[in-house]
Amino acid sequence: MPDTILTIADATKRYGPVNALDNVNLKVEEGEFLTLLGPSGSGKTTLLSAIAGFAPLTEGRIDLRGRDITGEPPEHRDFGMVFQGYALFPTMTVRDNIAFPLKVRKRPAAEIKKRVEYCLGLVQMEEFADRMPTQMSGGQQQRIALARALSFEPQVLLLDEPLSALDKKLRADLQWELKSLHDKLGVTFIYVTHDQDEALSMSDRVVILKDGRIQQEGVPDTLYNHPRNSFVADFLGKSNFLELPVSAREGDALTCTIGDTEFPVMAPGAAATDDVLNVALRPERIRLDQPGQEMLDGTIRQVSYLGERCLVMVDHEATGTLMISQPTWKAGVTPRAGLPVSFGWDADACVVLEPGG
Repeated sequence: MPDTILTIADATKRYGPVNALDNVNLKVEEGEFLTLLGPSGSGKTTLLSAIAGFAPLTEGRIDLRGRDITGEPPEHRDFGMVFQGYALFPTMTVRDNIAFPLKVRKRPAAEIKKRVEYCLGLVQMEEFADRMPTQMSGGQQQRIALARALSFEPQVLLLDEPLSALDKKLRADLQWELKSLHDKLGVTFIYVTHDQDEALSMSDRVVILKDGRIQQEGVPDTLYNHPRNSFVADFLGKSNFLELPVSAREGDALTCTIGDTEFPVMAPGAAATDDVLNVALRPERIRLDQPGQEMLDGTIRQVSYLGERCLVMVDHEATGTLMISQPTWKAGVTPRAGLPVSFGWDADACVVLEPGG
């Protein structure tokens, strides 16, 4: 088991009557890539700022390897920080930007030179060492900002939406580079984003926040496949939400109904007294076929082509409109608006949701 490097206990941050953080408890393991994910106003940046020391907590405590650092200023925490806006010094060369944290810490000149060259190599920017930040693209500047944050070998690297200002392709490329860099260095990364795909693809663990509270935390596939409530199911990917009347049960195997159609649902999270299940159903878990080939019949309302997949909106008199995702390569049905179709899903496709969220 990895050691715990950071412990956040009962963290609360108030701005007047608003709780930007509301009794947050979280442990960060040594060397993990932890992502704080949530919409604007969820508290993710406030939590990162509290860890960095920029936003002192109203209540609660932060420990670094068992030592209370709650009241320590940022410069004493020895954490690296990468911002969305790069925050490079415009009058310094790339080399001098990377060297700056080492000079502040009064490291020997020979050590600084060696460490700067090493960090330039980490981000593959050796040939840009003598350029000014204004002579480089956004992606290049972000690589330099990352190299600078790593130059003094921080115990934890904090990254505040560092890729959000970049275009889609460059952002995807840098996601791979960041993950590879993390795997190579083994430094603890705490990463803030509102981008669900970014969080799922890069993280060892994801913490989902809403209104200053943690809604759910876990490894990406667990969060995606087993969301706890409707907020997590809706924020992390796309979901259809259904209320399914229960007509019979035998342990975790339930028989549910839509209209006059009965079908099995495996519902290990359902209470024995539930007579209606609130469930999330991912669009990719629904099969689409010719009329009569699946359990429910409907009509296609709209189709959105996305390249390797298409999203199909299907109307049904009992469920309303459902979103179905299907591959475009050798699909069983070529969807178009107005086409009659049938659709269905496996017994274990639905996820039972907790109240709230």
